[in-house]
Amino acid sequence: FRFVIKGGLAGAAVYVAYDQGLLGSGTQGAEALRKAQEALPPAIQEWTSYVGWELPPIPKIDFSPSDSWNKGVQTVISALSVAPTRACEYTVEGWKYVK
Repeated sequence: FRFVIKGGLAGAAVYVAYDQGLLGSGTQGAEALRKAQEALPPAIQEWTSYVGWELPPIPKIDFSPSDSWNKGVQTVISALSVAPTRACEYTVEGWKYVK
């Protein structure tokens, strides 16, 4: 019975992530993040007022996942493109050192 409940919750989580665009392209993920940033602060404020807690203000973070992803991809591709040249250079230096 527990397995069925856990499987149902996991399936529901995957469905919600897919439905909100988190498993799609980078632009869909960025759009989902923007929606979450707009929806979460009012929901948290309502919940804390209901419970009676007071939380510090949420810091504003200007972060673009798609820009960070693209920068990482560019760095990796750049490193891979110069790898054969660097390997040759290091091999020549190594032979010079051995001689």
